[in-house]
Amino acid sequence: MSGSLLRRLITAAAAGAVVATSVAAAPAHAAAVPHIRDGQTVPVYSYENAVRESVYVQTSLDNDQDGVPDKVAVDITRPREAADRRLKVPVILEASPYYSCCGRGNESELKTYDANGVIAKQPLFYDNYFVPRGYAFVSADLAGTNRSTGCMDVGGREEVLSAKAVVDWLNGRAVATYGDGSPAVATGWTNGKTGMIGKSWDGSVANGVAATGVRGLETIVPISAISSWYDYQRYNGVLRSTDYPEYLHRVVNGRPAGVCDTVVKQLDEGSDDATGNYNAYWAERDFRPDASKVRASVFIAHGINDTNVTTTQFAQWWSRLDVPKKIWLAQQGHVDPFDIRRAAWVDELHRWFDRWLQGLRNGIEREPRASIETAPGTWVDEPAWPAASARSTRITLGNGDGTTGTINSRINGGSRTWSDAPDLEEATAVANPNTAVPGRVAFLSAPLTSPVRISGTPTVTLRVQVDKPTTELTARLVDYGSATRVNYLARGEGITTLATESCWGESTTADDACYRDTAENVVTSDHAILTRGWQDAAHHVSLRRVTPLQPGRWYSITVPLQATDQRLATGHVLGLIVQASDNEYSTPQSTGATIRLDLRGSSLSLPLAGRLPIAGATAPAVPTAPAPAALSPPAPKRFQPLLP
Repeated sequence: MSGSLLRRLITAAAAGAVVATSVAAAPAHAAAVPHIRDGQTVPVYSYENAVRESVYVQTSLDNDQDGVPDKVAVDITRPREAADRRLKVPVILEASPYYSCCGRGNESELKTYDANGVIAKQPLFYDNYFVPRGYAFVSADLAGTNRSTGCMDVGGREEVLSAKAVVDWLNGRAVATYGDGSPAVATGWTNGKTGMIGKSWDGSVANGVAATGVRGLETIVPISAISSWYDYQRYNGVLRSTDYPEYLHRVVNGRPAGVCDTVVKQLDEGSDDATGNYNAYWAERDFRPDASKVRASVFIAHGINDTNVTTTQFAQWWSRLDVPKKIWLAQQGHVDPFDIRRAAWVDELHRWFDRWLQGLRNGIEREPRASIETAPGTWVDEPAWPAASARSTRITLGNGDGTTGTINSRINGGSRTWSDAPDLEEATAVANPNTAVPGRVAFLSAPLTSPVRISGTPTVTLRVQVDKPTTELTARLVDYGSATRVNYLARGEGITTLATESCWGESTTADDACYRDTAENVVTSDHAILTRGWQDAAHHVSLRRVTPLQPGRWYSITVPLQATDQRLATGHVLGLIVQASDNEYSTPQSTGATIRLDLRGSSLSLPLAGRLPIAGATAPAVPTAPAPAALSPPAPKRFQPLLP
């Protein structure tokens, strides 16, 4: 036995002994709820002795078409001592497709079961930490994954309703059985108050279930989560990858070969790669229009530099919610806050669940709504997001020296013409903005005379002529200036996993609460991309239909960029880089166009706190480190083979 494992077991045993003693020694006049002291929940119940059970919740669907209602496999860990006292506890629920295929967390933990098929290990720390504090932890295999029946429909009705059925069962509105077919009833041990949590796909399910308005769902904590599957797999008509829904289905599918062929065909036909249109298939997977139905409070966490589940996902959802809400924005990419700001995150999550699931008036809803990482390791709390001081500001584009244009110029005439270079890599496109690079055009502000902040969703409007029926248009905002920044494009997306570990809750021989520590991965660089945006030109009228461009005709096309919150220091230069096709972040359907850009009819719209200086006649010189040599074949797409 390793020293590390032995230490965990000794720690767990000692913790269990303390818990047992504290429960047994409680005087007769002790509070009716022993896990609540001084306005918060405390660990008084034994995790080792917890009730562990696995049940199957029946849904109202049969999308595997076998004539039997689909069932969701649900694994439960709950405090035995609370059950013995007939105390009903709230539930923390994570519904996921990843429990057998891919794992959860930075260490990719999977579920494990004992010889009788009952849950032995739940991934992540939620059960280890919260069960001793008077919560039940419930993990549900989404339909068609792991031990559930049905078929995974990737963000669709089956997926959302299979998770909703679990909330209904916890509130006595659905039926479930144990593995032997005997009835399983939850209302004897839970008060029905449920909070859903999860990162990425798991958090997306929480958003979808909340959008049904289901009663009993009191709060959700979506981490790096999707609110519109169209915006995850399309960028305003631009495909991220062909056959993407089918790919996701294959990765998480837990059913025998052939069982879900009908659903896979529906994914292929419904997603409509041929046009990139938003249609009924995508509307079913768009939770934002139903934000008004959400009853639950919402605690969002997201990486400002997430290039997998991009920031539009949280920003569009956040702006529509009219419930108690809170948001954490980190400088990392697709990373859980547990691996960024661990102690503070666990404490905040604890207080959030205590407030909305245990009903403890701890005041968390009156505290600042937003916590934002402004630089590596530096966090600020603010009353709102976007920043209240940010104002939408229209900024002109100028001709500059004819090669490099200017931002915020008093004279904004001139034009640019360039031909699409589909294999132009991002690193090359944003480097050396004072030189001509085939396939891109660059614009620079004057050096900042005071700090500015971009907080919200920028856009760039381009007046263009295109010699083909369509083209992809790609825009990037760049901060040119030396700074120490989170290295979110590196492996780990801004974190480094260390050899040490820390423990968050109690452990058993099958399920330890100890996780590798992490540190921010930082780098000093002379420039950094602040945000990106993409638009298919033929979808400029509507995402629901293609409107081909006529050669020789001028069109005004707006490219929405991803939401952001970034600060630029005095002396730095703001850059705008525009190109056509982007083969790193998308799969262009039409390439090779020649584009003419009219600067007088083009502009940049920034949610700006502070002011940009007026540009001079020419752009400032901005030296950057040499761009990497072009790769052949092109660099792999950054989002593959990532999963949401």
